[in-house]
Amino acid sequence: MSHAILLISCRDQKGITAAVTNFIFQNQGNIVHADQHIDEQSNTFFMRIEWSLDHFKLKREDIQPAFSVIAKSFDMTWKLSFSDQKTRVAIFVSKHLHCLYDLLYRHKTGQLFCEIPLLLSNHPDAKGAAGDFGVKFAEFFVDPRNKIEQEHKQIELLKAEKIDLIILARYHQILTKQFVDRFPMQIINIHHSFLPAFAGSNPYLQAYQKGVKVIGATSHYVTEGLDQGPIIAQDTVGVGHRDSLDDLKRKGEDLEKLVLSRAVRWHLERKILCYGNKTVVFD
Repeated sequence: MSHAILLISCRDQKGITAAVTNFIFQNQGNIVHADQHIDEQSNTFFMRIEWSLDHFKLKREDIQPAFSVIAKSFDMTWKLSFSDQKTRVAIFVSKHLHCLYDLLYRHKTGQLFCEIPLLLSNHPDAKGAAGDFGVKFAEFFVDPRNKIEQEHKQIELLKAEKIDLIILARYHQILTKQFVDRFPMQIINIHHSFLPAFAGSNPYLQAYQKGVKVIGATSHYVTEGLDQGPIIAQDTVGVGHRDSLDDLKRKGEDLEKLVLSRAVRWHLERKILCYGNKTVVFD
């Protein structure tokens, strides 16, 4: 059964919930999920509402113009989507393939509702994985001299494949501003650390040398600032004095897979709203 999904943010004011739910009710829609949140510091209202299109009076193409009247009256920032629309995903990866294999497996087994037509890398290591799962593979060798040129070619390929979401599954290249600006809040990264702690390279060595008792992983949207984008998901796992550096890496990689797949699934299910440098993630 197909559902319509509205993600809404605006200044908090009286009557928003009533207006939105009344719009659905008057058009004979059945609400199957509704959640809202108010950020008191910024006085911002957030809402995610989902309803069945079975017996809904408005055709899909008529919902947006009809709802825009309500949206304008509350000065909303809003997005309408449909549950049966598959997001087209491209995965970027370098030499660490654990997150890539996890995403491809979850997709193949139906855990991630999307299409993955494209895998891009700056190394040949992931070509076999792409072949195993029937995904188109494109290799772009990147160095400081050709970075802008290669990113331009990548952007053209992403446009040709009509990509909606980019996942950096341990892609060891810093994307330029020109690239990030083309895909605002459409690039999800996994950072092998509990940001903002141990940012930068080799966080497991930093954690090991510090003698930490927990290590973490962070998934976030990519912005121009390195590792500074809005955080979507984080998690930690305990470590002890008997754990070696290899133990930390093994536990960390397991955590990375979990945190990244969780963030991707929430994005695909249209459960995330960004504001400032934060996210609201609806249950």
